[in-house]
Amino acid sequence: DPDRKTEVVLLACGSFNPITNMHLRLFELAKDYFHETGKYKVIKGIISPVGDAYKKKGLISANHRVTMAKLATKNSDWVEVDDWESCQSEWLETLKVLRYHHQKLLSADVTNSLQDAVPITKLGRKRKQEPNRHEPIKKKNQSPVVKSIPQVKLLCGSDMLESFGIPNLWKLEDITEIVENHGLVCISRAGNNVQKFIYESDILWRHKNNIHLVEEWITNDISSTKIRRALRRGQSIRYLVPDVVRAYIEKNRLYSPESEDRNAGVLLAPLQKHASDPRSSQAPS
Repeated sequence: DPDRKTEVVLLACGSFNPITNMHLRLFELAKDYFHETGKYKVIKGIISPVGDAYKKKGLISANHRVTMAKLATKNSDWVEVDDWESCQSEWLETLKVLRYHHQKLLSADVTNSLQDAVPITKLGRKRKQEPNRHEPIKKKNQSPVVKSIPQVKLLCGSDMLESFGIPNLWKLEDITEIVENHGLVCISRAGNNVQKFIYESDILWRHKNNIHLVEEWITNDISSTKIRRALRRGQSIRYLVPDVVRAYIEKNRLYSPESEDRNAGVLLAPLQKHASDPRSSQAPS
């Protein structure tokens, strides 16, 4: 069926420290973009906060970050929070998180199609009901309906895409597998030079059909870093994060000069891991 739309699941990985209105906007922008192409149907958005083992400076506990993300998406009918990544004791490469969610969709799909395919009959008793009660047998030329598995695409801002160029942050083969097998959806500010960055990388260029660039015309420059800075200084963050998140931060007094010093001087987990691995990449080429 040429009109059949490819189902897409959008996965956003990151610190969400804290989650902001900008994070939530990324999902809306990506969904609008995919639906406007007429070829895709976005069926789900997943927010996967990074675990504490990532060791980023100022990273507060995953428990709080996951709770805030859940509060922020409570009234969304399609974006949800998954804490599998944040529950791992070690830091996980983004590719492994993508694979996990892809696998999860695959196994859910197998379960569903089995339930659909096998008529539930009482064991050991032959059916005597009218033979045509179930789907008529497909004609020769009709292939059995193979439900295409939804594609899991990594949703990111242009900063994440450009972080592919930071030595030792990403493994070359990981970047390759992400863009080859899954795909990227990159939200970039109108006029941002993401195209140039893709053009200058052989790997990204080769798979540019799998990289969806979404221009953000209503710019939203809120970042978690700026939110934490405002909080440390006792300034208001109202209208920058969902109200439920703001209330949670206040109630738990989450961000302070002390929390910002967490992991100070500690090497980021991927840098620790890849710097010791001789196969790791410099800038992607």
